[in-house]
Amino acid sequence: MRKNRNVGAIVAVVTAGLVASRTSAFVPMASSPASWGKRTAVFMAEDDMSFSPPDTAAEISEQACTDAAARMRRINVPVSTTVSPTETVGISYIHWPAEKTSTPTKKTLPLLLVHGFDSSCLEYRRLGPKLAALGIDTYAVDLLGWGYTQLEGVNSFSAEAKVEALQGFWNTVGKGSPVCVAGASLGGAAAIEFGSASPDMVKGAIFIDAQGFVDGVGPMAALPKPLARLGVKVLKSVPLRNSANQMSYYKPETFATDDALKVGRMHCLRDGWDDALVSFMLSGGFSPSKKVETISAPSLVLWGRQDGILDGKEFATKFVETLPDAELRWIEECGHVPHLEQPEETAQVIASFLRSEKFAPLVMELVTMNNMDPSMSSKVMGGLLGAAAVAGVATTAMSIIQ
Repeated sequence: MRKNRNVGAIVAVVTAGLVASRTSAFVPMASSPASWGKRTAVFMAEDDMSFSPPDTAAEISEQACTDAAARMRRINVPVSTTVSPTETVGISYIHWPAEKTSTPTKKTLPLLLVHGFDSSCLEYRRLGPKLAALGIDTYAVDLLGWGYTQLEGVNSFSAEAKVEALQGFWNTVGKGSPVCVAGASLGGAAAIEFGSASPDMVKGAIFIDAQGFVDGVGPMAALPKPLARLGVKVLKSVPLRNSANQMSYYKPETFATDDALKVGRMHCLRDGWDDALVSFMLSGGFSPSKKVETISAPSLVLWGRQDGILDGKEFATKFVETLPDAELRWIEECGHVPHLEQPEETAQVIASFLRSEKFAPLVMELVTMNNMDPSMSSKVMGGLLGAAAVAGVATTAMSIIQ
């Protein structure tokens, strides 16, 4: 695994990629648990009326993809003027609400799924419904510049802009409440950056065959813009995408289908995709390696045993050794994308993690706040936080959006 890290990083992020609420002003995220009770600004989610979900049924036969696309929405979320002169950007996402289960189950934190390099929330088309069926409120979000997010009128699609938009998304859709964030492949780097920047919101983390120890995008960051444009065009070519698709799976003959190729490539055909990807590449990409150790929330490292892109023996082990509070679970007979190749087992492992005793004190208080008269929530929130601090239990009491 010590070959050419620049080439390896590019292959990993390309491979992972295969497989709107208007506000009056941008308000920064709260910076400490005590600040939750003092927040007065609430971002109301409103649909971006200019958005139409992708028409996947015409070209893709997989029913899970059609169902997921039908659920897709896009809302405007708050960002700084560095990202957009209007202080908002359109972020697309899919929501699978938690379903009532046949037997009583523990409440969990909501789960926010972040896709890999140049992919889309459709990457979670198989996992999302299975998590919802297990009683987990599940969101899959597109990173700014990828998927079906706004591409016109945006100043920057850098890693920093992507994280800022992710913060704005959860502050709008999730009301800034505690959340578990899960990132697959390069989405793991985004999850690390998000968790490091927003410890008040990110109270759990899941890393799915994640990239967390390779910074940047390799030599493409130093290319002149015209050459970068040529390189980007290669990234969306059918031969390259097909090759990477084949590398993603333990059983490519079953999963590396024409449908899989089309799902992973469809968003690349949108106007403005090239410029958005060039912007990201020239910005230098994510730099998560020094931030992994700052993720103090309980973490699950979930890895396909036969991952041929990011060797679990090296990287999964390194995550467990670096994260302050982590556990490792292997998914057998599985390559780089457990959420696509083994979604049933992946969902069960995630559900077990979210219902573990690690989250019990926090979830208990979240349920209390969820059932409370809204007029009392801000007063009681301060008391709950103070009591939790005395008891040594790290909590932030906000209602779970169901």
